[in-house]
Amino acid sequence: MKDNPLTQLPNQSRLSKNNPTVFTKLVCLAIFTLLWLPAAAEDKWWPSKWGADDRMGSMNLLTPQKAIEAAKLIKTGKSYALGMESGPDTPAGADLTPRSFKLSVVQPGQLLGKTFGKNGFGFNDDFVNVWLGVGTQIDGLGHVGINNRYYNGVKAEEFITYNGLTQFGLHKMPPITTRGVLLDIAGYKNKAFMEAGEVITVDDIKGAAKAQGVAIGKGDIVLFNTGWMKAKLHTDPDLFNHKEPGLGVAGAQYLIDLGVVAIGEDSFGLEAAPGEDPDILFPVHQLMLVKHGVYVLENIRTEELVADKAWEFMLVIGIPKYVGAVQAIINPVAIR
Repeated sequence: MKDNPLTQLPNQSRLSKNNPTVFTKLVCLAIFTLLWLPAAAEDKWWPSKWGADDRMGSMNLLTPQKAIEAAKLIKTGKSYALGMESGPDTPAGADLTPRSFKLSVVQPGQLLGKTFGKNGFGFNDDFVNVWLGVGTQIDGLGHVGINNRYYNGVKAEEFITYNGLTQFGLHKMPPITTRGVLLDIAGYKNKAFMEAGEVITVDDIKGAAKAQGVAIGKGDIVLFNTGWMKAKLHTDPDLFNHKEPGLGVAGAQYLIDLGVVAIGEDSFGLEAAPGEDPDILFPVHQLMLVKHGVYVLENIRTEELVADKAWEFMLVIGIPKYVGAVQAIINPVAIR
């Protein structure tokens, strides 16, 4: 109680008689302190429920039993590639980063048609100069922070280097094999596609799940179809690259509370843009990645799943072992 401002107030009667202004200021200060302290405590999102040393977040929910349950969903054996093509013309969320993709093919040591050996052996190699956020991708826990703190309260200076992350690097992630659930929000709203800035709400999630006859469980990955990619990726790539419908903060929290591993969508950034508050940037990313360790999947191709009404399936994602990577280009595979 030594530092409690209420216990340090001078005698009220003396202040009220001799200097009522000072007394009023002190009371206001005390009230402000009492109101501010709980708010400050709420801003601390660490340590994680998996412990202060955890660097995996929701990946902890992936278990052999979950993989076995997902495998039981396979009825037809049909596979769906959920990754879009990554190339120099792929829209890449250009508002905040100058992302680009360049691939070059070379023939090392084969200038002017030179070959090797008596059998005329020749070969091609390739190299890329690419941002790993071009195309279908997974955002790791080292991607987004709040005031330079990341998942589990880790400070930026503790793990970020120019040559890669020393913590949260995606090369540490396990292969993902779990149940995937697709919610066709555009279909639920009787639309070909949702509009830019249109928010997916808790009611939308519950309503679509009920209409499709699916339930979301712990360890699942939830994907949304908004129709945005199918409608805008090729017809208006500039719009696709800068605005989008998407998940709202309340909807994200609802899914987090259900225990999902990741959430994805057929758009470049998962959450609505412009957002619910134009002065707040990517709050859903912060809520998921920073505060709860739930992964973000972007640019997920959903149109084939929607066409087949494949609402639940086995979802497999192999994450490239790029040492220290913040994010990675992926090609998730749904099997039903």
